[in-house]
Amino acid sequence: MILDTKFANLQARIRAAAGERPITLVAVSKLQPASAVRELHALGQRVFGENYVQEALDKMRALGADSANIDWHMIGPLQSNKCREVAENFDWLQTLDRAKLIAPLAKYRPTTRAPLNVLLQVNIDDEQSKAGAAAAAVADLAAAVLAQPRLRLRGLMSIPRPWPELTQRRASFARLRALFVQLQQQLPDIDTLSMGMSEDFELALAEGATMIRVGSALFGARSVHD
Repeated sequence: MILDTKFANLQARIRAAAGERPITLVAVSKLQPASAVRELHALGQRVFGENYVQEALDKMRALGADSANIDWHMIGPLQSNKCREVAENFDWLQTLDRAKLIAPLAKYRPTTRAPLNVLLQVNIDDEQSKAGAAAAAVADLAAAVLAQPRLRLRGLMSIPRPWPELTQRRASFARLRALFVQLQQQLPDIDTLSMGMSEDFELALAEGATMIRVGSALFGARSVHD
């Protein structure tokens, strides 16, 4: 199935699951060539997510003028030594999970650009091997981001445990939504709940996701090293 057909089918599935609610589709383009990003961009997609900073920067350069019309999201774990590159080149960071990243991100965000949009990544299922802040740490992290004018807190993101039982996976999404609603009561300006990927985005949409991150349903299966 070629990319335009996959894109159209995915859009139809999103509409069926979300109705008239506005949903942001983040096309996860990690390990895909710049040519695939260019092709999807030509079809109207404007939001792309990358997991690896250097790979993303290479694609930005390869895309040239088209890159300026893309909202670039960093969706992989962020190392401290990559804060400057993310702050200078991305529009969104979806994976802020610890306080020590906040000051360098704010420091290096260019004053010529809008504040960096930030999502707090939550380890909603308390997995020891997975990145993300504990739910109990979200309020303090949010306050620290709000104190930085070069950052803009937009909401929460999570990658729940890939439970084989869909009811368990949906329960994880429901817990994240409850945490989001709780935070939104204190901070009514936050507007983004990023959850759901290729195999479970419809469940996430049923639980109130406003943003989904989809890769393989668009581009096909990735390598075993992905």
